[in-house]
Amino acid sequence: MSVLDSLQTRAAASPVRIVLSEGHDPRIVAAAVSAVAAGIATIILIGPTDEITKQLSDIGSAPSDAIKIEDPATSALTAEIAQSYYDLRQHKGLSMEVAERQALDPLVFAAMLVRNGHADGTVGGAVATTSDTVRAALQVIGKAKTAPLVSSFFLMVLPEGHPSGRGGMIYSDCGLVIDPSATELAAIAQQSAASCLALLDEVPKVAMLSFSTKGSASHPKVDKVSQAAALVKEQSPNLEVDGELQFDAAFVPSIGASKAPDSSVAGHANVMIFPNLDAGNIGYKITQRIGGATAIGPVLQGLAKPANDLSRGCVADDVLHMIAVTALQAAHG
Repeated sequence: MSVLDSLQTRAAASPVRIVLSEGHDPRIVAAAVSAVAAGIATIILIGPTDEITKQLSDIGSAPSDAIKIEDPATSALTAEIAQSYYDLRQHKGLSMEVAERQALDPLVFAAMLVRNGHADGTVGGAVATTSDTVRAALQVIGKAKTAPLVSSFFLMVLPEGHPSGRGGMIYSDCGLVIDPSATELAAIAQQSAASCLALLDEVPKVAMLSFSTKGSASHPKVDKVSQAAALVKEQSPNLEVDGELQFDAAFVPSIGASKAPDSSVAGHANVMIFPNLDAGNIGYKITQRIGGATAIGPVLQGLAKPANDLSRGCVADDVLHMIAVTALQAAHG
């Protein structure tokens, strides 16, 4: 079974409620119908009722218990959302008048549905910018109490029959934390290992990436990575992690055996932790554009409840994959 098929199958084993903040978009509507047909989730579409109903009708569907529509302009939940948003943000100087206006924002409305327990996770960003989508998640849903920070990752799905034999990998952080400290890098590694287990159902093998392998180069940036690896080993002694490792040493078994012969991770890593956002963003895009991988993300980790971002260039299948990812995050708590 492919990684993408496995995502849907495993998500369908524990279906949850996912709210889509851009319910008027045809890609979102098509993905919602597909997600319900696959048994992945029940869906709440946010947007104008008439417009969404017509789009559902155009593809042979209709509102139902499995696909609900909430229009912030008319919803019975809008007053609750406005009051809850005011309670949440009044310490920042927010007035009730502004809270009532903000409650009409689909991103805020969707995130508040999750915060208030009306949904288990939310997906947006097909129309809204990443900054607006992530800001709503951070301000409304917020960081999990046990999480030291919120970070992100991409689920990189390699082409079927890839010579490496791999199906998928976690790349982090490629979308949020610009220049993590050693402590933050260690936290990102542990969050990403948990994401690997939840989404790929594989034992995580975490590589802390650098331009050096096991002391082959000396530089403060190398020291940061090796310090982060040591912190992970101290904080999560049962987690397989190693670093600093160059990408080839982490990915290719023969090179891993040559450069780091005593490592159980080298050559077999399925979680790649990049030292900063420059490296992570460049790395995932090279893997996607030259390597032909499917990049699902950026997926947020460390939030109190799942909220994820889409690319504005996404297609319906991309949205479906992100619904499955978000559903699995919700199912794994």
